Amino acid sequence: MNDTHHGRPDRFKVEIGDENLNFRTVELDDPVPTGRQLIKAANAHPVEEFVASAFLADGTLEDLRLDELFDLRGRGVERVLVVRTDRSFRFFADGKEVEWPKPVVSGLVLKRLAGVDPARHDVYQEIRGADDILVRNTDLVDLTKPGVERFFTAVAQTTEGLSALPPRDATYLETRGIAHDVFEEGGYRGVVLRGFALPEGKFNVPAADILILLPPGYPDCAPDMFYCIPWLTLAATGTEARATQVRQTFQGLAWQRWSRHNTEWRPGIDGLHTMVKRVERALAEAA
Repeated sequence: MNDTHHGRPDRFKVEIGDENLNFRTVELDDPVPTGRQLIKAANAHPVEEFVASAFLADGTLEDLRLDELFDLRGRGVERVLVVRTDRSFRFFADGKEVEWPKPVVSGLVLKRLAGVDPARHDVYQEIRGADDILVRNTDLVDLTKPGVERFFTAVAQTTEGLSALPPRDATYLETRGIAHDVFEEGGYRGVVLRGFALPEGKFNVPAADILILLPPGYPDCAPDMFYCIPWLTLAATGTEARATQVRQTFQGLAWQRWSRHNTEWRPGIDGLHTMVKRVERALAEAA
């Protein structure tokens, strides 16, 4: 984009950013600067140790050689990243291929590269054959490992009033074929696992509905106990299991509270999948 400044020759604006995607606007006299000129405009020295990468129309990055020309005319204010590096690293963010000029990338940068609001979205690293990993804004992901890393964003599910589950929780329940409903009440999101199979022959019924209450701030904050309907008794004795005698009201129903406290929680690793495993273990060990 060019501007006329009271008789001065037209100047051409370009936004130059650093590895954290913090941009500032620079004006150049040359409408078609080289990569070298852009690096110098960023006050980066020595020039040979830096790489200028242009943001293309589709949001991908393209490295510019030191003597390669880059046209600033006709498409609005161009954006260029200038970073000290000697190679680039390839990954995908929301399906979009990115050539990144640093060996690590932060969660905040991943959100910015994906074009989402960092305050309203989470970003996850896809892990083949395992649970996806939540990448917080300040977390750094190592891009030097073998293979191409893949990331995806999702609307953060920690805002009160949202009834949907985080993507990996929903995927886990669907993969296991666990029917479920989600309710909001009293600032908590309640996940009801419908007809959850119990250890064979151990209780007075073969299956029950299991309620897991997700606290405000989940998945960074841990769920604690879980709750059952109908109330369970041990088949061998006809009595209730230890620490299951308290009533919990949710959605107008009286649930049997299983007081099995969660004292260890790993934000970014644990989720509904590990909570369900805790439920299964508690039921199996009930006495």
